[in-house]
Amino acid sequence: MTRGLPRLLFGAALAALAIAALRLPAPRVRRPGELLDAEAARRWFRRDTLAAGEALAVLLTERGLAPADAAAILDATPLDPRRIPAGLALEISGDSAGSPASTVRFFVGVDRVIVVRRVAAGWVAEDTRLPWAMDTLVIRGTITSSLYAAVDEGAAPYLSQAARQELAWSIADIYEYRVDMSRELQAGDRIRVLVERQRLETGATRIGQVLAAGLERGGNEVQAVALPTGNGRSRYYDQQGRSLAASFLRAPVAFRRISSNFGGRRHPVLGTFRQHQGTDFSAPSGTPVRTIGDGVVVVAGRRGGYGNTVEVRHPNGFVTRYAHLRGFADGIRSGARVSIGQTIAYVGSTGLSTGPHLHFEVLVNGRQRDPRRALQATAGPPLGAGERPTFERLRAMAATALEKPDGVVRLSAR
Repeated sequence: MTRGLPRLLFGAALAALAIAALRLPAPRVRRPGELLDAEAARRWFRRDTLAAGEALAVLLTERGLAPADAAAILDATPLDPRRIPAGLALEISGDSAGSPASTVRFFVGVDRVIVVRRVAAGWVAEDTRLPWAMDTLVIRGTITSSLYAAVDEGAAPYLSQAARQELAWSIADIYEYRVDMSRELQAGDRIRVLVERQRLETGATRIGQVLAAGLERGGNEVQAVALPTGNGRSRYYDQQGRSLAASFLRAPVAFRRISSNFGGRRHPVLGTFRQHQGTDFSAPSGTPVRTIGDGVVVVAGRRGGYGNTVEVRHPNGFVTRYAHLRGFADGIRSGARVSIGQTIAYVGSTGLSTGPHLHFEVLVNGRQRDPRRALQATAGPPLGAGERPTFERLRAMAATALEKPDGVVRLSAR
């Protein structure tokens, strides 16, 4: 089977990165005329990637392995031939020119390589996990068009694009009870974050926990300090020790569900515009819609120009309305109890709608209210007395770290 040059280059690049992480000996720079050592001169390599619809055994035989060896290699690995994704990178190597293959490497993930070696009895496999190293970063950004753009610019020297997007999502999740990041940020607002970073020797990066953050809007900063709960998770508190969680979320569509056009400088795809009776969120059809608070479903069905509609009555008497829905989540019917953040339906274009979007309303005593005002978050519950000393220590550590320049920082004992 003939493969194009781009595919070969892609496979070679992936394999080269993972090989570096396995700490294979780096080539030594030699003087002009100096001979290669005997081992380096003899060893050969072939690299490739699995095409869509292609069987891995077929690819191995096309690259010079006997059918019996290809079958034995796959039998030795934990790979399920029926579930191997297209794009899997692999490398086949031998000990000397003209010799049969002695090693096959499958680059299964960014930090996982399966190495299969020929031995006297056949083939044996080793499933190798590449070690992640961890450090801590301070990252700052100023809002010009969106949270995505601010994080993209501020974190570009330190994080991959995927890690930058994940960081933007994490920030939005932390503040989702206080700010709708898709529509309430203004140009000039500022964000600063203390976040753990994990790195491979290949250069791959991913984020760990956000230890602290600060969101400044209109000259006032709301800080967020992570307080471990003992179950591997953390709760976030502001600088006064009040929980950032509240009774209501600020938006019925999670920020991470919004297409970001990440890497650019335009506003995210999620557009919003005010109507006299609510707020319209333009989002792709099928985007999950969540209830912004605990409550009971009082309407789940077709309702005139609203199309498919869900209404939820909350304990404080508020009713929230979600309209133009494509359909309802399992179990959503009148009388069903729902929890804050639960998916209740999916964005659609039913009723009097010109395109996919969510129409969202808040009703107080039967009258529509501006959601931004009606859902204005109040301070959450304060810390317990026994948690205060730990919180104050973490808050002081975070405050000191956040004043340091952007980049890697060394933390005091946590």
